[in-house]
Amino acid sequence: QVQLVESGGGLVQAGGSLRLSCAASGRTVNKYNMGWFRQVPGKEREFVAAIRWDGGRTYYADSVKGRFIISRDNGKNTVYLQMNSLKPEDTAVYYCAADTIPYHGLEDSSDQYDSWGQGIQVTVPS
Repeated sequence: QVQLVESGGGLVQAGGSLRLSCAASGRTVNKYNMGWFRQVPGKEREFVAAIRWDGGRTYYADSVKGRFIISRDNGKNTVYLQMNSLKPEDTAVYYCAADTIPYHGLEDSSDQYDSWGQGIQVTVPS
């Protein structure tokens, strides 16, 4: 089992930046695709970004493309989400997730991911 812990959330003004971190423990994640999702109350969890197990491919939701950057450091067993030019509509609880099938195809469906962090709040006031 992989345990995931997010950090780096908080309140930031529109146009600002935050970097989320997701520290994995229990297993090394260097064979697993990793993703970030977000959810607001009353809405379904939505895909934000994903990164292949080797960092060689990334995938973004249209709503964050060009503003967010997902990266990973397999030596540190950590995944990051750099969020720039933040907007009020980016306000949500952000979740880190792992797809623990080794070398799997990169997907944006939450069904593909079977280990989840507890989530961290990001708030961008309007």
